[in-house]
Amino acid sequence: MAEAKSAVVVLPVARRATVKRATKETQIEATVNLDGTGVYDVHTGIGFLDHMMEQLSRHSLIDIHLRAKGDLHIDFHHTTEDVGIALGEAVSKALGDRKGIVRYGEATIPMDETLTRVALDASNRPYLIWKVNFTRPKLGDMDTELFKEWFQAFAQNAGLTLHVENLYGENNHHIVESSFKALARSLRASIAIDPRKADAIPSTKGVLGGGSADGQNV
Repeated sequence: MAEAKSAVVVLPVARRATVKRATKETQIEATVNLDGTGVYDVHTGIGFLDHMMEQLSRHSLIDIHLRAKGDLHIDFHHTTEDVGIALGEAVSKALGDRKGIVRYGEATIPMDETLTRVALDASNRPYLIWKVNFTRPKLGDMDTELFKEWFQAFAQNAGLTLHVENLYGENNHHIVESSFKALARSLRASIAIDPRKADAIPSTKGVLGGGSADGQNV
């Protein structure tokens, strides 16, 4: 009688990270689980920013726990930017060497009259192209110019080449929200593990980040 053998299941390393950031302007703690289910617990002191972080979590399926205290008595700039920095750092830390990821992601998201497109490369070569315009200076109490600041901070610290383009739209709320939702869906695709190459860095260089002077072999 043959000896029974138990199947061995190798579980992936948990892709989780926590970042704490403290300056004279803000105190922020961000925790992410890249392989989550879109569970969020967010409080930044800025209602509209909370709403966008919740959308990012829900549609990327990244669990996000975020607490921020900032100098909101001055304005929302420092808190908005530093939330992008801390969350980006947490995502990058959780990605580690980025082995096995799909790397690229894109999404075109409609929201009523608005259509927004995002394409990204989780290359660890940060860059932002931002083709989004607003017709109002504020949404609620939040300056619309701060959304670019958040995307810039997040892309820089998460190590993303990130292109955001609003193709058309009239409602400023829809333009912003579709931008975050498109980022979320693109991020979800790019950080997924490719089962055919789960043990390989998705680059001919064997490493993500940096690169040659002519930009080859990335």
